[in-house]
Amino acid sequence: MANSPWNRAIIVTGGRLGEWAADIIAEDDYRIGADSGALFLAERGIRPHLALGDFDSIDERELALVRAMSDETLGFDPVDKDWTDTELAVREAIDRGYRRILIVGGLGSRFDHSLANVHLLALAASEGCEARLRDEHNEIGLLTGPSSQALEADDSFPVVSLLPLTPEASGITLDGFVYPLNDATLRIGMSLGVSNELAGRSGTIRLGEGRLLVIRSRD
Repeated sequence: MANSPWNRAIIVTGGRLGEWAADIIAEDDYRIGADSGALFLAERGIRPHLALGDFDSIDERELALVRAMSDETLGFDPVDKDWTDTELAVREAIDRGYRRILIVGGLGSRFDHSLANVHLLALAASEGCEARLRDEHNEIGLLTGPSSQALEADDSFPVVSLLPLTPEASGITLDGFVYPLNDATLRIGMSLGVSNELAGRSGTIRLGEGRLLVIRSRD
């Protein structure tokens, strides 16, 4: 598969996963399995283009299956590596030319890993890439100002929350939302942007400066 910026790299990592995760993988996705995320793919007959990590969360039999099912395997020492397996996967996707990245399984019971994976959205943005996190209840993206984002109504994720990822995000204007904003500023520690929703079938978020998490979710 050609490494085209128009294709998407999907990273399946070892957080909260389910059959929903397999269902959102498209045929033309470049599939990266990080650690036990590679096993998740292999056990379902979905061939990873790349499996990577220290593989400390799977046993030798499972690792053999991952190796047999994957086009390429990159192993890392669990002690000497500086980055999490998910960050290694994001960096590989960027290095291989992908500019759209979806991280699946990056949210789970370990809050430290979940928060670190949210911060990976900023890493991707600094490299000119669009990255998102997805689980069964949330889809998280990042908006960097000055820019805007159009949203279409999605019954799967009806709630829209906005939280700054920089000390403040300013020049925020919301059109087409139940609770509009006009040239507003959100600062870390403020909950003003939590639990909004689209008033109709579409809406627009405009951001002047800073970085803003766009979190679409459902209960």
